[in-house]
Amino acid sequence: MGRVCDMCAKGSNRANSRSHSNIATKREQFANLQRKTVDGKSMKLCTGCIRALSKKTRMTAGA
Repeated sequence: MGRVCDMCAKGSNRANSRSHSNIATKREQFANLQRKTVDGKSMKLCTGCIRALSKKTRMTAGA
């Protein structure tokens, strides 16, 4: 699968693009995916998962 988060499986969302005359045309909104290396594996993660991972590592490093 192309544009899907490897951790939470967040994918694309359907929306309307609105012109000046308010005519709706279908378009896709994609998740904000970034390539990150986690435990030696390259993964596509959404920014929400990247934030959650950094918070978890911060909590375990402080203990």
